[in-house]
Amino acid sequence: MLQFPLAEDPDEATRERGRLLFAGEVTFLKGVVAMSGLPDADRAEVCFAGRSNVGKSSLINALTGRKGLARASNTPGRTQEINYFTLGDQGYLVDLPGYGFANAPVAVVAKWQALLKNYLAGRVTLRRAFMLIDSRHGVKPVDSEIMDLLDRAAVTFQVVMTKADKMSTDGLEQTLAQTRAALARHPAAYPEIVMTSAEKGVGLPTLRAIIAGLE
Repeated sequence: MLQFPLAEDPDEATRERGRLLFAGEVTFLKGVVAMSGLPDADRAEVCFAGRSNVGKSSLINALTGRKGLARASNTPGRTQEINYFTLGDQGYLVDLPGYGFANAPVAVVAKWQALLKNYLAGRVTLRRAFMLIDSRHGVKPVDSEIMDLLDRAAVTFQVVMTKADKMSTDGLEQTLAQTRAALARHPAAYPEIVMTSAEKGVGLPTLRAIIAGLE
């Protein structure tokens, strides 16, 4: 049996539950620059983590169908705070600062990397972390560092491959093989991968349904 298979398409009822969650009111709540600024831990939340410029903002905008909800930029490291979005009154969707290379002063990078790690290790209402991996590049050493952190914090994380439309079928299979090999070393890794393209809409119903099932 294949380890870390691609997540199957949801059945009609599950798909509809995910659609309704994201078709409802999704609004930007606040940007957080310190742990003291986090909203009350009064509902379930999921977060999106990934290297700078992996496509987090684009994926969030595509999931919610709101083009300008999360700020997308071609400049790596633009997101320098934890951005909270409400999913109706049911939960939070959290956009974490990109890790790895960032076009910002070293001191600023260090500050928000520390915030990222403190959040992942200490947020009790975090149901799942979605680790975004660029389909063109696979798992990089800095991704493995964050996965190690999630292992230590016992936070379940699920890999979401982004920009699948930018790769050939053979290229995708190579990246998937490399990603699966990397995930095999991490006990906190959820045993399914979601393949997505924000631009083409690939995998969005599946990811919506998964998130709806965690609320």
